Amino acid sequence: MRKSELSKPARKKNRERSATPTKVAALVGPGDRIGYEGQWRTVRAAKTGIGAMGGLFVVVTWEEGGIERFRAGDVLMLGQLGAA
Repeated sequence: MRKSELSKPARKKNRERSATPTKVAALVGPGDRIGYEGQWRTVRAAKTGIGAMGGLFVVVTWEEGGIERFRAGDVLMLGQLGAA
């Protein structure tokens, strides 16, 4: 089905779904801007590891300083280029 064949409500629904881009933590990489703790932060580095109970996690180092650990399946909100 081509985009021109979609009804207006279907097109609006598709836009709403993509209005807030997200990425699973396991796919985060350097340069990604992530909304975290009420502010936008830039990923300097990301590495994966396995926790004591066997779960996969991602450790993110921020350009702004500090680190944070996320479960690999956590969904993170991505910022747009030029977002303040």
